[in-house]
Amino acid sequence: MATPNLLFIYTDQQTAATMAAYGNDQIETPNLDRLADRSIVFERAYCTQPVCTPSRSTLLTGLYPHSAGCLSNNDPLDRGVQCFPELSDFSGYRTAHMGKWHLGDEIFPQHGFDEWVSIEDGYRAYYSPGRDRSQHCDYWHWLTEQGVEPPPSEDGFNAFSRRFARELPEEQTKAAFLAERASRFIEDCGSDPFLLYVNFLAPHPPFTGPRNDQYDPDEVPLPANFDAVPGPRSPLRHRLLYEHFRRHGCGGLPLRTEDDWRVLIARYWGLVSHVDAQIGRILDAVEQFERADETIIVFTSDHGEMAGAHRLCAKTVMFEEATRVPMMVHVPWLDEPAGRVRAPVSQIDLVPTLLDLLGRAVPAHLQGETLRPRLHNLDDFAGRDVFIEWNGPDNAALSINQHHMPEYLANFTTYDEAMRTFSALIRTIITSTGWKLNCSAIGEHEVYNLQEDPGETRNLIDDPAAKALLANLYDRIEDWQEKTNDDDVHLGAAPAMR
Repeated sequence: MATPNLLFIYTDQQTAATMAAYGNDQIETPNLDRLADRSIVFERAYCTQPVCTPSRSTLLTGLYPHSAGCLSNNDPLDRGVQCFPELSDFSGYRTAHMGKWHLGDEIFPQHGFDEWVSIEDGYRAYYSPGRDRSQHCDYWHWLTEQGVEPPPSEDGFNAFSRRFARELPEEQTKAAFLAERASRFIEDCGSDPFLLYVNFLAPHPPFTGPRNDQYDPDEVPLPANFDAVPGPRSPLRHRLLYEHFRRHGCGGLPLRTEDDWRVLIARYWGLVSHVDAQIGRILDAVEQFERADETIIVFTSDHGEMAGAHRLCAKTVMFEEATRVPMMVHVPWLDEPAGRVRAPVSQIDLVPTLLDLLGRAVPAHLQGETLRPRLHNLDDFAGRDVFIEWNGPDNAALSINQHHMPEYLANFTTYDEAMRTFSALIRTIITSTGWKLNCSAIGEHEVYNLQEDPGETRNLIDDPAAKALLANLYDRIEDWQEKTNDDDVHLGAAPAMR
């Protein structure tokens, strides 16, 4: 076999249940479906933190967010923290990152990626000192070369907003641009080995795009746990988020009625299908230029999307819809390259697994484990505990003006208390047997039996039968914290029934 390649495709804010491989056959994703048919599909894959920057730091470094130093959105990844191309000698490879980065210095090549294709101009405020803030991303140049005029701005920078770009014809969207550049990269590589990471912004908000009318809202089902609205005994942050989305909507859409939610879900599905079409172009390029036999293909997302579950939107909560992601790995030379893994797994294991599959040593500092040995016999794929962290605050509700807070919190608490709960740290464990504990530093604990209650509608924190289990799960979280040097987070006493 020729030297193996890696094509790593990841989207932004795509929950697991958005394709047939994960039980949703209403969304048209023919390209992801054909990839799933020849891949190992991980049915219960989880991100390490349900928000963009921290999760991406794990995907690129193989470290938990607290170890990578990316606790919140726009925390830059330190130059001394190695990303995938820096973890081994890939000097014979062509390496490229294309799309949204969101780990600092957005449009500038870094971390071992020799070729860089950028699509975002909205992170200029977070560039490192000395970076040229007058430069535009590659997508901006591509659009202007086609005669598209950016709207004027007060500072003269004249960038294309995300909404502006989404409302262009499909062939001029960011997703189409990335498909073109990625396909060209694969062609240009010839027979040279490559590492290619491609990140699509969609289906992240705004919830609008060229396929707004592909799905009829009247035919879109609401989530089974749509009416499991955060109640008086739910964590305050959930109640506040519910009020925020109910009053102000999400992604440019109102969310006051069931019909409003159906429109949002239909638009979200349209964005998923839009990205699927562009992914198809990249997969076709792998075949067309005869690289299929030696190319590992990964598809996943940085985190999920609530999309109406518990009448919440976006991410930043520990519910399954926000933390579970699609994850498929195609390894063409495995004896049985297609199959399904039902045990829970974490994205923390992707970096060591891919290094191992590429025939590289796995550095000792990585915090996941290679799954390669277990890929040869999926029936014996033993589950392990999965851990997710929340380092807060990263929440839309934090942008609420303090003077408007009383109307949100009428019967809840004060503004200061709301800010305290949004900043509270959480550590979550999900066991192979389906138990899930969200352990909050301020005592707003939740425990769910996912096998009996997959929609997380019944918090069993008050169930006497769960008392011994809670102590055991808490001890396992503490053991994980010690193992991963999660030293700055103190969860206090073990959770007890309220």
